[in-house]
Amino acid sequence: MAFQQYSPGKGVLGSKFVGFDQFTQLFQDGTFFKVLRNTLAMSLMSLITGFFGSIALALLLNEVRARFFKRTIQTITYIPHFVSWVVIANIVLVTLSPSGGIVNELLMRWGFVKEPISFMAKGEWFWIIHTLAGLWKELGWSTIIYLAVLVGLNSETYEAAEVDGANRFQKMLHISIPGLMPTAVMLLILNTGNLVAGGYESQMLLGNSLVQDYSQVLDLYALDYSFGIGEYSYGVAISMFKSVISILLVLGVNKIAKKFGQSHVF
Repeated sequence: MAFQQYSPGKGVLGSKFVGFDQFTQLFQDGTFFKVLRNTLAMSLMSLITGFFGSIALALLLNEVRARFFKRTIQTITYIPHFVSWVVIANIVLVTLSPSGGIVNELLMRWGFVKEPISFMAKGEWFWIIHTLAGLWKELGWSTIIYLAVLVGLNSETYEAAEVDGANRFQKMLHISIPGLMPTAVMLLILNTGNLVAGGYESQMLLGNSLVQDYSQVLDLYALDYSFGIGEYSYGVAISMFKSVISILLVLGVNKIAKKFGQSHVF
């Protein structure tokens, strides 16, 4: 379909073959590069905050000795993962609303601003709002693997370090973090492949016409062309581009990991 002028009525066998025309049109479209920028920026911000945030939370939870408090924090941070983006987006929109939103109410009460701020109407703020919303939703769930790795580390190593006079921070720095690195690098390599395939639900639900220049991503772009305009071949060409870039990103990060002597997937 990506190499045809596809028509649903004629099907794949009956549609006209046009070679690389769809890809030529894709790379000549200025909107495509803007959408690619948005996709890479939001995916990279989510990847970095999620990667370091989940490791930090896992390390902190591993140091908690009170079981009830630890389980309570785990439950609170896990719950958003099981909530749909529809609910999460509505919570964010209500919280940041200029008419009665708690964020604006607090900012005005504390004297930081005199008038409510329309957060969701400012395109330059959309990437940050989207990243924080995604971090809140997935942070707790992302820590599960890291916590499992920390539980599996040899307890005798911690005991030996304690006998040598190491404090909690030193044990975390020299035992816990090195123990996490192989798993962390492997997950980073796998997640890198999703930089251009970060989905569209969150951007579609949080975005609006005022911030479209910052909220539209490749998946939304492909959907608009495929089902909005009826250019199915163009939408498939975008999807093929995403797949090729994802493979190259995974192989590239994997090669870097090998170079620095870390664990790798291939």
